[in-house]
Amino acid sequence: MLELKNRLNEFTKMHDEFILDWNQAMSSGDTSSVERMTEDYYVAFFNSGSGKPIFFTKQEAVSGMEQSVKHFLGASKRFENRVIRLRNNESAVVFYEQLIVKEEQVLARLFTIENWRLINDKWMITRETEEPIN
Repeated sequence: MLELKNRLNEFTKMHDEFILDWNQAMSSGDTSSVERMTEDYYVAFFNSGSGKPIFFTKQEAVSGMEQSVKHFLGASKRFENRVIRLRNNESAVVFYEQLIVKEEQVLARLFTIENWRLINDKWMITRETEEPIN
């Protein structure tokens, strides 16, 4: 039990740094520090209109991140109502409401679920699910 608690603390610290890296990317336009995806990573993006998700591969997601950061340059990314759960010592899930805010105006709100795995002593995102909140 103590080992799991220590792993949770370790993961939480890493995810806190990930959030800081995201805000650095939002101000600099450089996404390299947040590109922590496995090679088989994918994201499922649910659009509010259709019931079926659109899937993006790692390369498509990285390209989309770069475009999004350039589009929202100078905005901040907030990770609100974050909940972290460990499945085991090598697998974690993070749930949160993602807000993109510029000059106190909310430009985007997404419900996000990240699945992480510890691979070679480094936490990597294996898949994500995102859905706009209207």
